[in-house]
Amino acid sequence: MGLGIDYYVSLNSPWTHLGAARLEAMAARHGATLRVHPVDFGTVFAASGGLPLPKRSPQRQAYRMQELERWREHLGIPIHLRPRFFPANEKPAAHTVIAARETLGEAPALALAHRVLKALWEEERDTGDPATLAALVAELGLPADLPALGAEPRWAERREEDTRAALKRGVFGAPSYVVGEEIFWGQDRLDFLDRRLARG
Repeated sequence: MGLGIDYYVSLNSPWTHLGAARLEAMAARHGATLRVHPVDFGTVFAASGGLPLPKRSPQRQAYRMQELERWREHLGIPIHLRPRFFPANEKPAAHTVIAARETLGEAPALALAHRVLKALWEEERDTGDPATLAALVAELGLPADLPALGAEPRWAERREEDTRAALKRGVFGAPSYVVGEEIFWGQDRLDFLDRRLARG
């Protein structure tokens, strides 16, 4: 039986997108399960001392762009460094991913989360727009009423619960991959996650 990975994501995060395919392949290779949590990182930052991107110093913002370009070239993932609709309103997609997770299962929820990230960072689509979200759901062959289900207040409440749980576990940034008590923060820590999964 493989290990379980709790996967804490922001659906606005380029770093989450850059690690997505490698994470899925790694979990499959080790027989690990992935449970996606699109939590509210605004709340996480406020509680953990982090700063949202617009409030970071110019030096940190400039370095972020350098790192994005480096990783884009290194991984061969054709992201836009300044996508047209960034930051998107991630609430509708996050709530819909949670609805998928709780009603359809882990795999459809993960597929939708990763599809939203690709649409934002590679295709420059407005993932906060209900029509775009409905189109992405259709592309994946998921139930057409999933976005309407995601709009039900219970999923916003569940996201708040998941966010509080993330903070209790020590999560402070996206993406975070949590195995038991161990946190691996950032797609540049996937090698360490790989070793942890190999140990079982």
